[in-house]
Amino acid sequence: MIKLAVILPAAGTGSRMRTETPKPYLRLKGATILEHTIRNFLRVDGLVQIVIATSNQWMSQAQSIASSFKSDTITVDVVEGGSERQFSIHHALQSLDDHVNMVAVHDAVRPFITTSLVELCCTEARDHGGAIVAVPAKDTIKRVDAKGFIQETPKRSTIWQAQTPQIFQRPLLERAYKKAIAEDYFGTDDASLVERIGGKVKVIAGDRRNLKITFPIDLRVAEMILEEGSFDVPQ
Repeated sequence: MIKLAVILPAAGTGSRMRTETPKPYLRLKGATILEHTIRNFLRVDGLVQIVIATSNQWMSQAQSIASSFKSDTITVDVVEGGSERQFSIHHALQSLDDHVNMVAVHDAVRPFITTSLVELCCTEARDHGGAIVAVPAKDTIKRVDAKGFIQETPKRSTIWQAQTPQIFQRPLLERAYKKAIAEDYFGTDDASLVERIGGKVKVIAGDRRNLKITFPIDLRVAEMILEEGSFDVPQ
């Protein structure tokens, strides 16, 4: 039986958003982005724990949000994040309940993940070791050298843009993080750490509305998505 924990790294700054407030705590239609994100996980079958990893300065805000979502079946915890996203997730992994057997890592600023995608991704991760949500690349990708000259044009049909959640069997993800931390290796996402130790990771076709709110324009797009209403339909 799946016992899923969701780790929400929320320790980043708001520099690219040009605000002093970290992005997860910006308000979007009456609630913080973090609250919208948590709310969309509560309906996921098998969810038993949510762990928010945040900066020390925002611990009280995160704890207030966490307390509003706790229930008899789901615990919502807060841990202090690290100087890097990878450290934050490593801290969160150490706080998981003993009975958790599957772990999802999800950007706290992706508030439009759907229940159906999470559950599909979780099932594939259970069967294969790991699974991530991604979308096919729309633009042609160029590999360039240090001087900015094109070296290669990869076949676009083989290129996918990774999103989150990225879900793994707990022992596999813990082993990947243990090795990365021990060797001072930093990956660009969780799947890259699992790939590095030979783990298999399945790609699930995602939803382009599952955007990561990073820049001011993203916040406006997010407002439009909420105004649109239901978004629980993969595109």
